[in-house]
Amino acid sequence: MATLARYAARVETSRGRVHKEAESKYRNPYQRDRDRIIHSAAFRRLEYKTQVFVNHEGDMFRTRLTHSIEVAQIGRTIARALRLNEDLIEAICLAHDLGHTPFGHAGQDELNRCMHDLGGFEHNLQSLRVVDVLEEKYAEFPGLNLTYETREGILKHCDLTKAADLGVLGQRFIDGLQPGLEAQIANVTDQIAYNNHDVDDGLRAGLLDIKHLKKCDLFSEQYEHVNQIWPNLKSHRVRHEIIRRIINTQVTDLIETSRMNIESSSPQDIDGVRNAGKPLIVMNEVMNEKNIELKKFLHRNLYRHERVQKMSMEAKQVIRILFNEYMAGTELLPHDVQIKIADNDELQHARIIADYIAGMTDRFAYSEYERVNKSQDQALIKNH
Repeated sequence: MATLARYAARVETSRGRVHKEAESKYRNPYQRDRDRIIHSAAFRRLEYKTQVFVNHEGDMFRTRLTHSIEVAQIGRTIARALRLNEDLIEAICLAHDLGHTPFGHAGQDELNRCMHDLGGFEHNLQSLRVVDVLEEKYAEFPGLNLTYETREGILKHCDLTKAADLGVLGQRFIDGLQPGLEAQIANVTDQIAYNNHDVDDGLRAGLLDIKHLKKCDLFSEQYEHVNQIWPNLKSHRVRHEIIRRIINTQVTDLIETSRMNIESSSPQDIDGVRNAGKPLIVMNEVMNEKNIELKKFLHRNLYRHERVQKMSMEAKQVIRILFNEYMAGTELLPHDVQIKIADNDELQHARIIADYIAGMTDRFAYSEYERVNKSQDQALIKNH
């Protein structure tokens, strides 16, 4: 690895872990964070959590796991070009979606609605809750006990009303400070991967078509290049060639624009980055507008597509029924969850149930939904 830039996150100046630990002989703290994330149960479950298409729709579409790996790959490329900390970038990118519910944003929206008067639900805060509390693996501490810098990157945004409850980690939102450059990269990289891979999956599923996508500058520019060089290329290779070129174009622009921003701001260390007053990892204005155009196109034509909306409505029903049934009676919950709920007030009761539902995979949520319905049917028959 090239020598780190002076403004990169460095292990020797890390703000450390909440619970003190002896250092590893062969791995630095950010490498250990990455490894703990990879070995967590929450990370494994991402394999069966949807990106856009519900898990049973097909095994060729992105999942939260493949998305996280792709985000980490792009993030490492940018980090290396800017001489930032690749280990930290990878840890943040691999952990950023650990708190996502089953069924993607539809699941999150419905669980948030269910929790509206009980503290709400937001997957970003839930990702932090997963690594801080819910992963129960180690004898000496709760959660994964990750470093401050990894946790800072996971918590991309936070409502000021909740920031105070997060102590030192939430203080930067109150003070209006920026996170380190590695955290900024993870945030933008997530968006790059998300948009372009949704284009890929949308085309593969037949919900998007190239004719309409050519209305977006980012897509049309690369389509013309590919078509000019390979006019007889098969459609699936055309799709792949366009997507990879769009990603490369955006990543190149992000690196070059960010490098100029960093040179202009001239931070002397990571604290200089935090006090810069604005994010330094950004695309130029023209590229950003093209990115926004593509994002709006996806909202209109993919996320609101009749087939996706139908999946979303079904998913919301599953989440809603499970939450209501678990709140009404704990007998349908696993014994260990029942023990956690015992003697807790309504707010804690609801939070434990939200934790349980958020941790489900798509297919487990469906199987629980069927089990709940079967239990209801049996109760009706018995009472009748």
